[in-house]
Amino acid sequence: MTSQSAITLMEAHAPARQGSVVNIERSERELRRQLTRFSKWMYRLGFAPGTSGNLSVRLDDERILATPTGCSKYLLRPVDMVVVDPNGKLLSGTRNVTSEIGMHLAVYKGRSDVQAVVHAHPAIATAFASCGLALDTPLCAELIMTLGAIPLAAYATTGTDEVGASLKPFLLDHDAILLANHGLVTFGKDLLDAFMKLETTEHFAQVCLAAHELGSPKLLDGDALKKLQQARLRYRANCRA
Repeated sequence: MTSQSAITLMEAHAPARQGSVVNIERSERELRRQLTRFSKWMYRLGFAPGTSGNLSVRLDDERILATPTGCSKYLLRPVDMVVVDPNGKLLSGTRNVTSEIGMHLAVYKGRSDVQAVVHAHPAIATAFASCGLALDTPLCAELIMTLGAIPLAAYATTGTDEVGASLKPFLLDHDAILLANHGLVTFGKDLLDAFMKLETTEHFAQVCLAAHELGSPKLLDGDALKKLQQARLRYRANCRA
């Protein structure tokens, strides 16, 4: 190939490469806006009091976009988000990385299908976690089909690798995990999916608490439970497709 031919070929491909860069930048801008929006929703619902809670999304195989540490989720702006590598090292951003980033990275590492992770402290679900109780009572058909039983991970010191390690036994079969004496982590195909699982878990915790107080819960079992569990397998397969 002559030098002139090589130049012509490079010029022909330049618009496509430039377009790809523009699309990547546009996608990151949109994800920053989404993180800001869902952070505010989480705060307004009372799931992230003070500066607690954190959210993240996968930009690509080498970068995670996440909320920073020490910030009210209500006050966050798109520019406040930080970008980290798969080891949690800060790649870009003016704020500090949350000490709980390891929890998010453990989920991404264990589940290649996951694109977003949400960690929060919803009051009722956290109360169950603080009492050493999983949300695994077969009460609601909708929850069994969508989330199944919500397990309780062993207690681990916040901000350490212990948290990620405590999640590993449950990652493949669950999309929501209670953290003993800590809170809740949910994850999914995007931020909306992960956030809805957070809402669903807290709602189920409220139902469980009310049923316990009423004192006469009617648990699903037998053929009804078997059919719902089969429906869950189909539901998860469709969601991951």
